[in-house]
Parts: sequence; structure tokens; C-alpha cells
Amino acid sequence: MSDEVARRRAVSSWVLLGAGVPVAVFVAAAEATIATAAYVAGVLVAVVAAVVGIRGNLPRGHRRPWLLILAALVVSLVGESTRLLLRLVEPLTHTPLAMLPTVVMLPSYLLIGAGVLDLLRRSRATDDDPARVDTVLIFVGSALLVWSLWIEPWIVGPDPRWQSLLAALMPLIAALLFAFAMPMLLLGRTGEPALWFFVTSGVALLGANTLLATRGWFAPSPGSLPLHAVGGAMLIAYIGIAACVLHPTVIVLGQPVQGRSRLLHKGRTAMISATLCVPTILSVAAPPAGRTFSLVRATLALTLIGLVVARVVRANNSRARAEQEARWRAQHDSLTRLPNREKLAATVTRWAARADEQSRVSVLLLDLDRFKLINDHWGHETGDELLRAVAARITTATRTDDLVCRVGGDEFAVALTAPADEPVAEQLAERLRAVLAEPLPLTVGAVDITASIGIAHADDGSTAVELLRDADTAMYRAKASGRNGCTVFDPRLREQLQRRFTIERAFRGALDQGQLAVHYQPLVHLATERVDGFEALMRWTHPELGAVSPVEFIPVAEDTDMIVTAGAWLLEEAAAQAQAWRAANPGRGPLHVSVNLAVRQLREPGLAECVGEVLTRTGLPPEGLWLEVTESGFMEDPETCLRTLHDLESLGVTLCLDDFGTGYSSLSYLQRLPVAIVKIDRAFVAGVGEGGPNESIVRAVLAMSHALGNRVVAEGVETATQRDWLRSNGCDFGQGWLYGKPLPAAAQTAAFTQLASTG
Repeated sequence: MSDEVARRRAVSSWVLLGAGVPVAVFVAAAEATIATAAYVAGVLVAVVAAVVGIRGNLPRGHRRPWLLILAALVVSLVGESTRLLLRLVEPLTHTPLAMLPTVVMLPSYLLIGAGVLDLLRRSRATDDDPARVDTVLIFVGSALLVWSLWIEPWIVGPDPRWQSLLAALMPLIAALLFAFAMPMLLLGRTGEPALWFFVTSGVALLGANTLLATRGWFAPSPGSLPLHAVGGAMLIAYIGIAACVLHPTVIVLGQPVQGRSRLLHKGRTAMISATLCVPTILSVAAPPAGRTFSLVRATLALTLIGLVVARVVRANNSRARAEQEARWRAQHDSLTRLPNREKLAATVTRWAARADEQSRVSVLLLDLDRFKLINDHWGHETGDELLRAVAARITTATRTDDLVCRVGGDEFAVALTAPADEPVAEQLAERLRAVLAEPLPLTVGAVDITASIGIAHADDGSTAVELLRDADTAMYRAKASGRNGCTVFDPRLREQLQRRFTIERAFRGALDQGQLAVHYQPLVHLATERVDGFEALMRWTHPELGAVSPVEFIPVAEDTDMIVTAGAWLLEEAAAQAQAWRAANPGRGPLHVSVNLAVRQLREPGLAECVGEVLTRTGLPPEGLWLEVTESGFMEDPETCLRTLHDLESLGVTLCLDDFGTGYSSLSYLQRLPVAIVKIDRAFVAGVGEGGPNESIVRAVLAMSHALGNRVVAEGVETATQRDWLRSNGCDFGQGWLYGKPLPAAAQTAAFTQLASTG
């Protein structure tokens, strides 16, 4: 439904109610025949409006209660149409048909009651919702009131005809409906216009039937208050129902109200208190006329007491269930329904306390590899589905006595006890790796996932916190070693982890404190021995840690996303320096600078725009910038990386595939990547020219790359023998200590000048 349609229907509902009030006043004041005709016309309009509202505002599964109420309006329309016919055809007023309009009203009330009951059933939040007990409580109190003030006077009165009894029963039915409607109001949804339309209808219905039953109280004869005066109030009730259904907020009346119905708000408390006062007030203001009447009143009063007791019992049971559920939630994960970290810690503590020399407690901590990529690509719903599937796989692979827990976003733990001299935990870890290696069937298709597993065994005096910490340390080591592995905790791992934390903490302020520098290593054209460009390498010197190896701080920067800021700084510095070299050596031909891009940078939105802005600020032409990406990094998120690489290629920069041959599917992915340069990893260059086993591999890479139109850079060239072999086999560029180690820009300028003079 569009906003405009909803607005029109909302306005129409108010217009309908506003127009219905003067029509109802006219019905109450006009001559009987004209009033009946106006009443029939008003009810007909209400029926049409209700049909429009039901079809336009309510989905099929939400229409039943309103169709029942609509049927009540139709039945009332038939009854009043019959009344109009009887007034127009005088002879019919002396036949049994004269009672038909009054008889028809009873099924209309029953239909309304069924519809309201259905609404209340749909709106209750839980099966133990006390609103149902409150509804019955209010109804019994209303029934006691009606019995004492209307039914008893009819029985002992001078004219106990069945017509009078029917008139006395009408307020009872209306009181029932009003009692059903009140809990809806007390649920706390007082801000919805449709609810107020509905309550207005209930109040008008109660008022109409109260007038019908008590019209003899206001004048010497019952005819002093004509029936069509009651019809005016009835018309407001029916138009109120139609306005309720026509308003777009009607849908909320059939929706559960979570958590509100259990609270005793002021309105509900006042209604229940008033109901409980009814027996006492009636015993004083209108005492029963005989023993039989006293027995009926006593029965209704005892029913009230029983309902109060039932409500107290239900409330206590509900509170107990809520406390039990709260305790369960405190120790379990709501997504997988596995125990959580708190339950794991408590269980490990209990097991460790009763362990002996022959047994030991072990904890396996599993972290899913690259789970964030799956979440980002498929969405959180698929991620949740994957977590549930992994939880089921782990549970099926463990023993009955083992405790499987979810302890974090994509972290699971298994606690177990086993003989101290048996590798039960290690065997379980391998079994879990095998189980998780099988593709997981999800709604998006089969998904592959692996896990890094850390194992920690409890020593004498080990606490649950220490055991979990050690398992986490071992798991991190397994992940750092290439993922999809398993590591058993060793005390030396804690020292390595502490070193990593120290580096991470220190690196956060490295850029702002001027601790980062750029070193440049020359890249030489092998055929001419001329310097073609430089690779820019980040270096870090800390005042306390000293010179920290890139092997240590680069992975930390990539894992913590600090590589994005540091990489942007490196790109800006390198581009500015390259442009300075080009300007200072115009006769040497164009120089380029090569900068590595981390996977995290490739996934950063707007990377191509940032690179373009750097080129604009520094004045470096696009062909003067080479950007290197690793094959393994591309494999982590190929679709996102591929889009980014095409955006970078459109800028005119040169793309390089770094560390070629160390990834997963180099040959299959090389054709997909828009790269112009392939860099052979130093591990393959070692030993070439001496008949080593890598020569055939390097020849194949050279042939394949050249066939695809790519140039090749050999990394790690350290000897003249390697250089000569590479040159003779058609390698385009060489890079390594044979041509110089990485140096700061000032030192590299001098070395570059020397190389230029010899070139």
C-alpha cells in the first residue's frame, strides 16, 4: 500500500465517523419510519466501508475476525430492513414477523463476540498471557452486575415476558463485548486510531443496549423512549467498527503485543479492582430478593474469587518460567542454542576440580576461517544459517559427554575429559577438520568453510580462564600459520602472542609519531641493465622496539585494518618521490614506482578514486604507478577485488600480480585479472642458472605470461648467474640485492645516479 493510499483511507475513516454522528442524532430524533430508513442507509454505508477496509488493509491471513464482525453488520442490516418493511406494510405488524428484527439482533451480537474473541486470541503475546484471565474476570463481574440489576427485577416483576428477558439479556451481551474490548485497550496500544475507533464502537454498543434495557426507568411507560433512539447509538457503534477497519492501523489490532500484557498498568488495575468490588456493593445497594438469587450471586462471587486465584497462580507460574528462561539464556547462545562461554567456564571449573592424575581436561577452540567474507557477500541471514549448520556438524562429531559451546561470533569450543596419556583432543580436532571440510548445504547453495583449531590441556592448578586463554592463543597461532590447521598450546606461544600485542599497540601511533619511513628497491630492465623503477617498501623504527621487521608488523596492520591508513600514506609518499625523480632526470626516460596493495585496501570502497586523487596531487602520470596485489589476497574475495582492479585499470595505472606461484590457482586466475606484470616469487628464482629444479617452473611461467601479453619481474635476484640465466630465457625485469637493497629516498637517489651512469 502506498503512502498516499494509506493517507486517503485514514482521512476517509475520520470522515466516516464524523458524518455518522449527525446521522445517528437524526435517527434518534426523527419519526420512526424515517429514522429506520436512515438507520438502514447508515448501516449499508458502514458495510460497504468495512468491505473496502478488509480488502485494502488486511492480508488474507488477518481477515477472519473482521469478516465475522462484517457478518454481524449484514445481519443487523437485514433485521432493520425487515423492521422498515414492517412499518411500511401495516398488516405485517400483527404477525409473528413483528418480532423478527429483535430476534435477528442476537446472532449479530454472537458474530461480533466471535470476531472480538478472535482478535484477542491473535493479540496475546504468549499462551500464558494473563489478559485472558482478566477478560473473564471482568465479564463475570459484569454478569453479576447485570444479573442483580436486570435479570432479578425481571423475574420478580409484574411482566416477566420473554420479550422483556430478551431486552434484559442485550446489556449482558454488550457487557461481554465491552469486557473483551477493554483488555485490548489496556495492553498499551492506545496510540493507534483504529483501536480508539473500536473502543468507541464498544462503548456505543454498551450504551445502546443499556438504553434498550432501562428505557422503562426514564418514563412511566416503555414506549416513552422509542426504539429508534436506541438505534442512533447502535448506528454509531456500527460506523465506529467500519471506521476502524477502514483505517490503515487496523492491522495492529490482530498482532501480538510483546511483553505488555503481563504488566498491571493503572487502567487494568482499576478495572480489576472495580470488578472485585461489585459483590460487596451489590450486597449493600441491591440485596438479593430470595435464597435462590443469593445462591446465584454467591456462585458468581465465588467464580470471581477463583479467577483471582487463577490469575495469581498463572502470574507466579509465568514468572517462574521467565526466570528459568532467563537462567537458560544467561548460559546459552540464542542462535545455535549451544551453551555459551559462561557455561563453558563453569563446566571446565567443575571438571578440573574433580580431575585426577589419570585424566585431564582439554579445550578445543575453533575459529571459522574467512567467515566475515561469507557474511559480507551473502548477508547476515546466510551467516547465521552457516553458524547453525557448523554447530550441528561439530555436535555430531563429538562424544555424548563432551561439551560443545559457541563462545563468540564465529568461535566454537569443545570441552572434554580424557585419559592423560591419550591424544583424544588431538584426534577430535582432526575429526572436526574432516567434518567441516565437507561443503555445507545452505539455501544459497553449498558453501565451503574451514576452521583454525587451538588445543589447550589443563595442568595442575589451571583455571578455566587460563585454559580458554591458552586455547585461544593456540588457535591464533593456527590461523597465523595459514588457516585450516590445528595447534596445541605451548608456553612459547604466549610469548609470541605478547610480542604481537606489543607490536599492535605500538604500531597504532607509528604514523602520527613519524616512525614510518619508505625505502625503495630498484627494479632493473634485464636487457639494458637500466633502472626502470623502484618498489616502495614500508619500514618502521620504534624508539623502544627498534627496527621492526615488515614480516612482523605488516600482518598485524592487515589484521587490524591499520593497513588502510598506513597504505594510503605509503602510496602518497611513493608517488610524490617518483614524480620528483622523474622531474630531476628528464633524460633518463620515465621511471615508475611500485606499491603493494593489501587485500583490506582492495575491499575499501572508493580505492580507485583515492588513487586518482593521489596522482592528481602529486602530478605523477598513471603509467608511472605500478600497483601490486598478491594472488592469495585475490582468492579471499575474488569478486570484490576483481571489480576494484578493473576500476584501477581504467585509471591507466599498471597492475602487477605479486608472489606468483605461491597461491591456489595461479593459471586459472591469471586470465581473469587485468594485470600487465607478473612477479615470480623469490622462492622460484633461487637456484636458477645452476641446473636447479625451479628452472623448468620459471621457464613455464615466462612462456605462459608472455603468451598472455604480460611482462615478467623476477624477485630475489642475488647473483650474476641468476641474472644471466633469466636474461637468456627472456625475463623482462629483475629485482634483488644484486642491484641494491631497499634504501631511503636520499640514499637511493645516490645509488640510482650511480646505476644510471653505468647503464
